Amino acid sequence: METINTLTQLLTNSDCEFRIFDLGRRITPIDAKVFSDVEQGLQPYPYPLQRKAHIAIAYWNAQQQPWIWFLKFDLDERGLLKQAEIGQFIEYVLEAMGTRLNQEIDEEQQQKLANNPYTFKPSEDKMAVFHSQVRALLDLATSQYYEHAQHYFSGGLGWQNWQTVGLQGITDICARLDKEQNQVTLRKSLPHLPNEPLYALLGALEHVELPAKLALRIQELADEQITSSDPDLFLLAALARALSGADNKTLTAMVNTILASPRLSHQEVLIGIAGRSWHALSDAAVAEQFLLRLAQTGNQALFNQLFADLVMIPQLRMVLLPLLHSNPSSQLAQALTELQRSAKGSA
Repeated sequence: METINTLTQLLTNSDCEFRIFDLGRRITPIDAKVFSDVEQGLQPYPYPLQRKAHIAIAYWNAQQQPWIWFLKFDLDERGLLKQAEIGQFIEYVLEAMGTRLNQEIDEEQQQKLANNPYTFKPSEDKMAVFHSQVRALLDLATSQYYEHAQHYFSGGLGWQNWQTVGLQGITDICARLDKEQNQVTLRKSLPHLPNEPLYALLGALEHVELPAKLALRIQELADEQITSSDPDLFLLAALARALSGADNKTLTAMVNTILASPRLSHQEVLIGIAGRSWHALSDAAVAEQFLLRLAQTGNQALFNQLFADLVMIPQLRMVLLPLLHSNPSSQLAQALTELQRSAKGSA
């Protein structure tokens, strides 16, 4: 019998269709070949968060009813998966289910499989977004909350009557922006929404690719805060996060505008950029300006945490590491010196 060393092998051998997603930062599909290379230690995990890989695996058989695993694995200092952990998880799976994953499993098997250190439960909002995206991917029915949410965002309930709108309905709409005029409906609704549904909608939009016109409307809301004499920095942070799925030009322009202003570079906004819109930092000048603003918050612990987190992202590693040996501004140089001192102290 073939020895199974990777999840890719296990899933492929079971005659299942499957998709891999990152759940740590944005909910992002991971190409099957990329994930296979990651499992074999040929490349680092593409979207690390706090030195861990937060992975969702959806797999299904001909009936198209998906099974889902939420898995969390440690990464080493190079960002590589620890293959021993993958091997241990596969042992749990084989013990609970055998080598064929495309069969129904009973409650005892489910309990046995759940009882391992590598499964985790995502936050409620991420879980809602993920389920909506998988059901859209497989062209399965939406939740019971979808039509009611559509009715609300089209203005049919009255903008103040948002209390009965379910989060799952909002995430269903965001997973189907190309269907039933959903994009147009959301675009028209944005200026009218009270805070609660607005924040819920922006949170769901963080995890989808934004059509240009919808991104432009969100950009306009961000511009209102940017030019305001009394900006709502928490709303600006939410808008910046929501624009993480916009095209790179739109996203980078907004990040640059925020970073040009010390007043707008509140730590909540900077955390939002680091968490969702990190790809805007792949330009060395933008990354240096981001770190300067982060240093200017005076929160050295936050600086250390975000730098350590961002430098693990393969896309940013060779952008950020050279800054440790360059001659940036005195404020940034001081923060980087403290970072290195802290790293040596904890080594």
